[in-house]
Amino acid sequence: MDFRRDRVTALAQQVRSKELSATELTQHSLRMIEERNGDINAFVAVDAEKALEQAAAIDQIVASGGDPGPLAGIPIGVKDLEDAAGFRTTNGSPIFADAPPAPTDSILIGRLRQAGCVVIGKTNTPDFGWTARTENSLFGLTLNPWNREHSAGGSSGGSAAALAAGMVPLATGTDGGGSIRIPSAACGLSGMKSSFGRVPSGGSQPPNWLDLSTKGPMARSINDIAAALEVVVGPDQSDLSSLPRPEASWRDAVVDAHLPARVGWAPTLGYADVDREVLTACEHALVAFEELGVEVVEIEGPFEKDCVNEWLTIVGACLARSLSEHSEHPRYAELDETLQLIIQGGTHMSAIDLVNAFDASHFLNLKLVELFHSVRILVTPTMAGVAPPTNLGGNGLINGEETVNWVQMTYPFNMTHSPAATVCVGQSSTGVPIGIQLIGPQHADLVVLRAAAALEAALGFESVAAF
Repeated sequence: MDFRRDRVTALAQQVRSKELSATELTQHSLRMIEERNGDINAFVAVDAEKALEQAAAIDQIVASGGDPGPLAGIPIGVKDLEDAAGFRTTNGSPIFADAPPAPTDSILIGRLRQAGCVVIGKTNTPDFGWTARTENSLFGLTLNPWNREHSAGGSSGGSAAALAAGMVPLATGTDGGGSIRIPSAACGLSGMKSSFGRVPSGGSQPPNWLDLSTKGPMARSINDIAAALEVVVGPDQSDLSSLPRPEASWRDAVVDAHLPARVGWAPTLGYADVDREVLTACEHALVAFEELGVEVVEIEGPFEKDCVNEWLTIVGACLARSLSEHSEHPRYAELDETLQLIIQGGTHMSAIDLVNAFDASHFLNLKLVELFHSVRILVTPTMAGVAPPTNLGGNGLINGEETVNWVQMTYPFNMTHSPAATVCVGQSSTGVPIGIQLIGPQHADLVVLRAAAALEAALGFESVAAF
């Protein structure tokens, strides 16, 4: 058994057919965490006893002839921004280090449990998921399983590293600026940010990042992501923004995987400086597009400038709303210094500043509406630079030059609510994986999933991080 190679769907089917037990899967996950987590720091909390109890209950259902669900027995890691009953939700922050265990699951975790998943524990995230480097003063730094001198990306870096290291076959993430796509690309996984509202973020509290952040499953392959999306998408009455469930099957969509006839290649999005190694790897993938009969049209743009300031305006307002009340907490000073500045800036922001940022989202989307009249999918590098060495702090490298914004290809599509996927296209000279990003029109999640699955199959990236 090797979670770096085994398909989630195949493992679940073996549990349902009694070829394998949920207990065996859970025990294997716990062994891999014990053996490998010390080198990677992906998991920050594990409850072996409760996990084995969940697995035994699933095995009992199978033994009695019942159906425990399509993801029967699959062990999962839960990003530590998400409530899982019995675990603290620390948000990667010393402010919530002593938070009581969550009494209930979030909607996402509840749906995964109902489908048969076994919650193993919580995975690392930076303070409140705000940055692309998974590090905090409470649990420390998560390393990249492919090269432990490099970042695993973020903010879902704990989940991505756990998957790449074979500790679990399925995990959860959130993506408010690239936080599923960035660590997926950095750790050699496929990844998917569904359209905003597909996976509900409701519950007793309002969404932390307004309409920027999307929750969802993470796995090694698009097929496994689609199988998990199948059970978690759909509306919830507590989420004002949740979307109706499409009639088509998400899982079946990737069986009919195909690329559209025409795609647009935007290597810089109109404003970015992109690393040569990244571009070379992505251009290799474009050859695979063309060999499959796809017309690739290079695009200048589609955007006129980087929208990072507008994105930070929305993020700053949200973080200030959630965290300014904790400014007198005795451990507040342990928060990331840049995060503290963003919170401070958010407290001084005007309502007009925030509305102007939402207006920018509107105009970005209009650019995409125009673009998608001529191409079905927009293709870009997932990141402007390779996941950086850890000794650079939060900075990265683009063509040898140190820069703070090596992730400037993802957040525009949070502002536009677009479905967007990443597929691994190879490795850098340091052995760190590189991803290519596929973006679709509004609510065209299945189009993106089919295209990503077809490209994944064509490229055949089957390497795994070594242990």
